[in-house]
Amino acid sequence: MKTPIPASLLALFWTAACAAQAPEPLKPPAAFRGIQDRNERSAAMFVEAGRVIASPRCLNCHPALRAPTQGDDLHPHVPPITAAETPLGKPGLLCMACHQAKTVPAAGTNFRSIPGHAHWSLAPASMAWQGRTLGEICEQIKDTSRNGGRNLKQISEHMGKDSLVGWAWHPGPGRVPAPGTQDAFGRLIQAWIDDGAACPR
Repeated sequence: MKTPIPASLLALFWTAACAAQAPEPLKPPAAFRGIQDRNERSAAMFVEAGRVIASPRCLNCHPALRAPTQGDDLHPHVPPITAAETPLGKPGLLCMACHQAKTVPAAGTNFRSIPGHAHWSLAPASMAWQGRTLGEICEQIKDTSRNGGRNLKQISEHMGKDSLVGWAWHPGPGRVPAPGTQDAFGRLIQAWIDDGAACPR
């Protein structure tokens, strides 16, 4: 029996693989047609989509604790910041104090840009992904008690069209984009759903 690999460890493998070049494109749903079993095919497509989910661009804002991480190595956020009752930080040090409506250059610092989006924030605590396997993340994503009440259609729209998710492919200087494109990712998620939304084991 294979031992599932936590997504955070996959992120380290991802970082090493991307050190010299951009990530390989995502495989399209058609690449999985040779898998005859519907559940196996669905789970295999989620594993491919998991290359995005387990990338630092996603994991940094889906931390195990209520504190974001940074960079391709998931190091602690600088300055130290934690979420309060909301995912926007605490009074006196809100996310928006540094993160503006768009990514901006950061000349003269140790990093080349400060990421930004109009809705920049941590994911809800119920959607913490760091330290979890792709199978566990898959179950989280489908669980309406943890995913903000989203059904599968809404999950597909969120993954494939939400501009905050889309930031992962346009993260600004100094960061490796997520694999593929948001369109390719969205197509994989929809195909995963169409084949039953099975989770890898």
